[in-house]
Amino acid sequence: MHLCGMGFSVATWNINSVRLRIGIVEKFLRENAPDVLCLQETKCPQGQFPTSVLKDLGYTYIAEHGQKGYHGVAIVSRIPFAGQDSQIFAGKPDSRHVSVELGAKEKVVLHNFYVPAGGDEPDPDANEKFDHKLRFIEDMRKWSKKDVSNSKSHVIAVGDFNIAPLENDVWSHKQLLKVVSHTPVETEGLNKVLAAGKWTDVVRRHHAADEKVYTWWSYRAADWNAANKGRRLDHIWATEKLASTSTRISILREARGWTQPSDHVPVIAHFDLGI
Repeated sequence: MHLCGMGFSVATWNINSVRLRIGIVEKFLRENAPDVLCLQETKCPQGQFPTSVLKDLGYTYIAEHGQKGYHGVAIVSRIPFAGQDSQIFAGKPDSRHVSVELGAKEKVVLHNFYVPAGGDEPDPDANEKFDHKLRFIEDMRKWSKKDVSNSKSHVIAVGDFNIAPLENDVWSHKQLLKVVSHTPVETEGLNKVLAAGKWTDVVRRHHAADEKVYTWWSYRAADWNAANKGRRLDHIWATEKLASTSTRISILREARGWTQPSDHVPVIAHFDLGI
């Protein structure tokens, strides 16, 4: 039974194949019980999402937008949906967005994004993947300005944005300035999205800008924990009135060390708003 009348919680997690890692999804839900979990990179064809385990745990409301082999997003919830939608960004129907409407008392629209990673070369002329990423971010800016900034509903945007915007969102600002996810064109672009929607970065509302905060650690490190070369790629944003009710943020660093982990860890935001 969800507790949305006493506030609610939303988690985001790039799971890197939901069917492969459904065991740790179950572990996370049993131990942390967010009201809503948003997953990215589900890598699951539409209609093949592992719903039975989630429904057994009480997450009976599921909005999925998947495709074979890669990408994919889903929202699983103990709170009923009043509606759901998915939109195309940057002109590609590649399963990177899904949204739902929550709440009866207070209306909350929740958007789940999987922003393109952008490849390895931060040059839009030489690298189509990076060009796609920049166009996706620009479409997010236009959407934020048009649909979010003047919305009468509370709005949340979560997901793997694949950009670490602040200096302390990466292990080394200087060494990563020319590395995709922390280049100036990306960080400036994401900050324009933030401004256009009058968003609040909820994680940074609870963690000062001078504090190192990471949500992703590469598989390439022999000992990810000792090296601690992380980046904050996973975000939770909310419109101003809703953000003002946020009570805490939980970043489950320990999940990076679970059996067969994702390279991302879950982030949970708790809101003191009855919906």
